[in-house]
Amino acid sequence: MKKALITGITGQDGSYLADLLLEKGYEVHGIIRRASTFNTARIDHLYADPHINGVRLFLHYGDLADSVNLVKLLYELKPDEIYHLGAQSHVRVSFDIPEYTSDVTGVGTIRILEAIRETGIRSKFYQASSSEMFGKAQQVPQTETTAFWPRSPYGVAKVFAYWATVNYRESYGLCASNGILFNHESPRRGETFVTRKITRAVAAIKLGLQKELFVGNLDAKRDWGYAPEYVEGMWRILQHSAGDDYVLATNETHTVREFAETAFAHVDLDWKDYVKHDDRYERPAEVDLLIGDAAKAKKDLGWEPKVRFHELVRIMVDADVETLSRTTAQQRLGKLP
Repeated sequence: MKKALITGITGQDGSYLADLLLEKGYEVHGIIRRASTFNTARIDHLYADPHINGVRLFLHYGDLADSVNLVKLLYELKPDEIYHLGAQSHVRVSFDIPEYTSDVTGVGTIRILEAIRETGIRSKFYQASSSEMFGKAQQVPQTETTAFWPRSPYGVAKVFAYWATVNYRESYGLCASNGILFNHESPRRGETFVTRKITRAVAAIKLGLQKELFVGNLDAKRDWGYAPEYVEGMWRILQHSAGDDYVLATNETHTVREFAETAFAHVDLDWKDYVKHDDRYERPAEVDLLIGDAAKAKKDLGWEPKVRFHELVRIMVDADVETLSRTTAQQRLGKLP
């Protein structure tokens, strides 16, 4: 039985990756931060049948700012594969907390890589790199050889983590890989991210629970894919015997305006009647256009996306409509007695 360690297991990607690895027979370990309340909603379903998953899923308290704990954990677990997904991952928020973002998203990667080197284990390492590293894109579409020009503290931290992964691969012979993932969404996406913010608002407006939606830059163009397919790409990357770097993307780009228009149209509403612009959601430096070419991943890994833009939007809207249709959810919004 292979053993995997996931940082960021309670996030969108971490939860889908845990699903996938458990289905493949792995023993899965996840790192979670200690807090006064649990933040495990995205993985709670994995404990529904302990005879299937519960005996192979283990959570450990830890923090990407605590290198001693990471070393102790690796000595104890000796995982075959490490998927480093944990980060402060909200781009707009990174402008408000740049130092914290740099420490956790950037230096946190060095801490794990150094823990692998210190313990001497031969774990395969996956670094969750981001299309935000391309920022002010120097090439269209973007590939593994496109120069980076990050436009946010988050993007800068991800560039640091990317090159740290390459450096440890070249310096110490680690089987360390970067997955340069373009935007990938799902019903498990955090509600502060623009795609989920839109689909949740569409559901709430359709059900009479909300009147309007405030967003930032409607003209930003992104390459949006479906998160469960992208975590399968992560797994495929680590099945290679040697580390390498791969772009995962759909090679399509759509504006935030198109996303909103498609989402509202799915429930027979006109987005222009509800969507309002708010400067507070604008970034100090915008990333105007991201579109990735995943030809290398298709050739080497046999990976390519199947769920395309319009289907992705429908999946997310339908899931939010179903969730908010439940009485308990409406009560949480304070709209029902």
